[in-house]
Amino acid sequence: MSTTKRIFGIYADDDDLMNGVHAFNDKGIKIDEVYTPFPVHGLDKALGLRKTRISDAAFLYAVYGVTIGSLVTFYTMNHDWPQNIGGKPAFDWAHNMPAFVVPMFELMVFCAAHMMSLTFLVRNKMYPGCPPQNPDPRTTDDKFMMEFVTDNVDAVKQILIDTGVEEITVKDA
Repeated sequence: MSTTKRIFGIYADDDDLMNGVHAFNDKGIKIDEVYTPFPVHGLDKALGLRKTRISDAAFLYAVYGVTIGSLVTFYTMNHDWPQNIGGKPAFDWAHNMPAFVVPMFELMVFCAAHMMSLTFLVRNKMYPGCPPQNPDPRTTDDKFMMEFVTDNVDAVKQILIDTGVEEITVKDA
C-alpha cells in the first residue's frame, strides 16, 4: 500500500502564498503545482520555472504572416490580376512592395496574435472541451493553492500551517 499523498493547501492572500513558497524552498520540499486567480509577481522565479518560449513562437508566426502577405501580393500583382496603374510596372514586385507594407503588416499581426493564442490554449490544455486542470474551482476566483505529491505529509502540513494556510486537503495520490 502506497503512502504517497496529494496535499492541497489553500491560501487567501498572495503574500501568504509567496511566504509559503519560500518556506518550502528553504526546507527543500518540492512544490508540484501552484494555482492562482491572477499572475503573482515573482512566483515563476520562486518556483524555478524556465522562461516561456511563446515569444519565439510568436516571432515565427509573424514571419509566416509576412511571408504569406508577400506571396499573396506578388501573386496578385504578377499573375492573377496584373495591371498598369500610374505607370508602375506590374512585373516588378520589389518596386511596388511599399504600397503593400500595411496589408503585410496587418497579416503579420493577425497570424502572430491568433496562432500564439491557439498555441497557448493547446499547450496549457485550455482548449474547448478539455477537462479543467485545477482541483478546486475557487482558484479561478479568489483563492491561491499549492499542490504537493509527497510521503512526508506531516512536515508539509506543518509548514502550510506555519505560513498561514486557510485549508488543507489530503487525498490519495
